[in-house]
Amino acid sequence: MSDSAGGGPFAAGALLLGVRHHGPGSARAVRAALDAARPGVVLIEGPPEADPLIPLAADPGLRPPVALLAHAVDEPGRSAFWPFAEFSPEWVAIRWALEQGVPARFIDLPATHTLAWQGEEAPSGPGPAGEGDADDTGDEDDQIRVDPLAVLAETAGYDDPERWWEDVVEHRGPGAADPFAPFAALEEAMGALRERYGAGGRPRDLVREAHMRLQVRAARREFGDAVAVVCGAWHVPALRHRSAVTADRALLKGLPKVKADLTWVPWTHRRLARSSGYGAGIDSPGWYGHLFRAPDRPVERWLTKVAGLLREEDRIVSSAHVIEAVRLAGTLAALRGRPLPGLGETTEAVRAVMCDGSDVPLALVHDRLVVGDELGEVPESGPAVPLQRDLAREQRRLRLKPEALERELELDLRKDTDAGRSRLLHRLRLLSVGWGEPARSRGSTGTFRETWRLRWEPELSVRVAEAGVWGTTVLAAATARAEADATTAGALAEVTALAEHCLLAGLTDALPVVMRVLADRAALDTDAGHLAQALPALVRSLRYGDVRGTDTGALAEVAAGLAERVFVGLPPVCAALDADAADEMRGHVDAVHTAVGLLAESLTGTAADAHGDLRGRWRSVLRTLALRDTVAGVVRGRALRLLLDDGALEPDEAARLMGLVLSPGTPPAGAAAWIEGFAGGGGGMLLVHDERLLGLVDTWLTGVSAEAFTDVLPLLRRTFSAYEPGVRRTLGELVRRGPGNGTRGPDARAGGMPGFAADLDLRRADAVLPVLRLLLGPDTERPGTHDDNSLAGVGT
Repeated sequence: MSDSAGGGPFAAGALLLGVRHHGPGSARAVRAALDAARPGVVLIEGPPEADPLIPLAADPGLRPPVALLAHAVDEPGRSAFWPFAEFSPEWVAIRWALEQGVPARFIDLPATHTLAWQGEEAPSGPGPAGEGDADDTGDEDDQIRVDPLAVLAETAGYDDPERWWEDVVEHRGPGAADPFAPFAALEEAMGALRERYGAGGRPRDLVREAHMRLQVRAARREFGDAVAVVCGAWHVPALRHRSAVTADRALLKGLPKVKADLTWVPWTHRRLARSSGYGAGIDSPGWYGHLFRAPDRPVERWLTKVAGLLREEDRIVSSAHVIEAVRLAGTLAALRGRPLPGLGETTEAVRAVMCDGSDVPLALVHDRLVVGDELGEVPESGPAVPLQRDLAREQRRLRLKPEALERELELDLRKDTDAGRSRLLHRLRLLSVGWGEPARSRGSTGTFRETWRLRWEPELSVRVAEAGVWGTTVLAAATARAEADATTAGALAEVTALAEHCLLAGLTDALPVVMRVLADRAALDTDAGHLAQALPALVRSLRYGDVRGTDTGALAEVAAGLAERVFVGLPPVCAALDADAADEMRGHVDAVHTAVGLLAESLTGTAADAHGDLRGRWRSVLRTLALRDTVAGVVRGRALRLLLDDGALEPDEAARLMGLVLSPGTPPAGAAAWIEGFAGGGGGMLLVHDERLLGLVDTWLTGVSAEAFTDVLPLLRRTFSAYEPGVRRTLGELVRRGPGNGTRGPDARAGGMPGFAADLDLRRADAVLPVLRLLLGPDTERPGTHDDNSLAGVGT
């Protein structure tokens, strides 16, 4: 062990190793300095309450990137992170101390003060994770904090602080003659900057540095002079400064406090990047991780890794591309006077040689390699709230591992494991733990199919801690949260959505509570618009009963009663609506129409007898809406269209009613709104196949005056722009040909649209018989019922 008597590294007091957080060059330099100095204790910038967690860093199950999470016990949402990557100097110092059997301690301001301070100052970013970094550029109290790296880089003639840091620190080889030289140079530079710009304009830094000085003094009294300190380079001059103990204690007197709890949580490379909102992060954590792990020839190894990624994406990249890219990166570095090619040179080489000058594949390289999706791991032996432990057990049981890379998960709810996964994800959503988001299924749309988009973010650990107040297991917490939300929900639609969530999450204990609240709210709510908004979610929930094995009898009764009240109250509220309210009401009418169809199919037994013909009564409501002049045009048009689609209205009657609406006596704006309601959605095909309706619209539109046409054009454009391109093209062709020349109606003749004829062409139809027999099989034919060569035979 070195000591001050020999004039070694501790001759001037504690060995202060100023670093840049998450810098691989700093990490290598710290290890080399510690190997040379052999201190008796290592002090590290971080919350002292985490000292008991340091031994876990020796556990193989604790794999960086990880972070120390501190949260207020009484207010879990108030939290802070201290992240560590494999190439973080602090992590290297912790690992060195554990390997050598040397005590390691954190000496920054305690989290109990940091969290209390956070509530008073509302700092930006995820907390003090980046405070004290050599490149921390935050601001506080309206004072500008100087960026030390930018100043030093500009002084050295660099326009990019990142490039200067790479050249000066990151590209230093591990075998430098004096392992303490870079730290002495950084200390001198930071001292000059602090003299020029002051302490940086952040009062909190002065308090933190006072606490660190006191901790360094205490360590020297306990261990002697052989004390090594690893901290942000900006703080080194302050720690070297000899201030009075009483002055430091005075700065710490009266600081606010909260009760804090700390644990290790997984972190990601993305959260180390500046783009994630982490103010003291790094642009390229994946690149820095590669530099730290590559023992030699880092550029060659990096470009080989890039080539492998591009090959996985089906791009043609050969060994010759790699060789040429290495040569180009080296040439660019030599032209720019750099010791080694950096990220800029390698990126330019990849763009020119492997990506053919395109930034599209280069964006993939940046996202997957330069930044990366690496997610750390935390062992079960680490401290955690009970809810977190239960979640970890559920994840293992369901084989649903958290991943930083976003992925889609297809679930078949007829399988027990997939059904369990679905329940877990829905329960977490109720607890505001957004690990998974429902997505649209690309395949089957049955109720047994679910698609989720999963991505684990470090902040979800905070959400789990917050949700711990509801229970010690995911099921218990979700149940308690659902019951509490039911009693505090404002709108009726919120309660029905909650009932749907309870069914999806399998919360059988919470569902009765939610249903009682729902029944009470529905009985008291007299606004038919609110009822119409609430009904669809309630009816959708009935569809989940069979596939999830849930009893939905009570739900069906409430839904049927809600539908009855909608039937009575909807027509009056559809009158005298402005344009926005009418458009919203049209959406409610559509949703109720779909819901009534599902509800009529779901009611069985005595419930079906009690509520009778729901579809018939709903059609009566639609007819009332379609014929009442006081109802907004867009709602009247939609009601008529729904009746026509259901077969409850003859086409001749629909054409007659359209003719009345589009008569000259109707204001153009009202007629255009009616057309939007009638022809919106899938109305394009209706106009394609019915010449009379298309002719009525065309005749009305050509008769609109120039002044009125300007007013109705935006409405019509919105209606017809929603059609598929093929439908719009067909409508245009039909209008261009004129009435009678391009119809699909009964009067169409051979002179109509190409590909259509007045009668069936049996010769062309018979040509498909061999293919149909091959698809359907020989057993589909019944001898004696058709001619083997006739189309009618296939239809049999």
